[in-house]
Amino acid sequence: MNFFIPFWTILTKEIRRFTRIWPQTLLPPAITTSLYFLIFGKLIGDRIGLINGVSYMDYIVPGVILMSVISHSYANVVSSFYSTKFQRHIEELLVAPVPNFVILSGYVGGGVARGVLVGTVVALISTLFAKIQVQNWMVAMSVFFLTAILFALAGFINAVFADSFDDISIIPNFILTPLSYLGGVFYSVSMLPDIWQTISLGNPILYMINAFRFGLIGVSDIDVIMAFSITGGFIVFLTLLSLLLLYKGVGIKN
Repeated sequence: MNFFIPFWTILTKEIRRFTRIWPQTLLPPAITTSLYFLIFGKLIGDRIGLINGVSYMDYIVPGVILMSVISHSYANVVSSFYSTKFQRHIEELLVAPVPNFVILSGYVGGGVARGVLVGTVVALISTLFAKIQVQNWMVAMSVFFLTAILFALAGFINAVFADSFDDISIIPNFILTPLSYLGGVFYSVSMLPDIWQTISLGNPILYMINAFRFGLIGVSDIDVIMAFSITGGFIVFLTLLSLLLLYKGVGIKN
């Protein structure tokens, strides 16, 4: 069986879904990012000075970019797949001879596409406020895409368990957003007291942001190899969990 056709069909549907309503999916992060850079980078950053040898504006750019990738790759999959359940479109996928990994790949691919596109928009806006010379393209792009994949998978799992539209907003609002802000986007972990540095090490987003920051400006509070190991481990775990949930029909067939 040619698995490319169903995969491409789902992926195309997902991409058209968020590009069709670009004023809601692409324009808001552009405006929000500009405010971040203007308020935190320019107004507050000039008072803070240097962090780890770089200007405050340059320091926060990687975190703001990756934070956009995280939120939008997650949001795209969780809203799309839950809508498929809510509107009973999921029944078409269940009766079609489409393997679970193709369904998962299609939805995750759509989330990655949106996360990468939004992240690229944010990166382009950052060039208006900061002049960053990428130190390691391979590290930066690897973290960029791996982070989008990881949180697209997380959004898929959230959508599987969700029973209402309220359920798809709980995790982003009360877990994902706090972890992102506490992941070292606007500060260096080394600035925290020892106890809070230790607690921060339990935040997986901290590793991704620091690895991405290392790729862009060559500065990191975390070992980059460890960051890749943790990110890769989470991707493998969430992929297997997603396939298991699809196989058992959790939240779908009942």
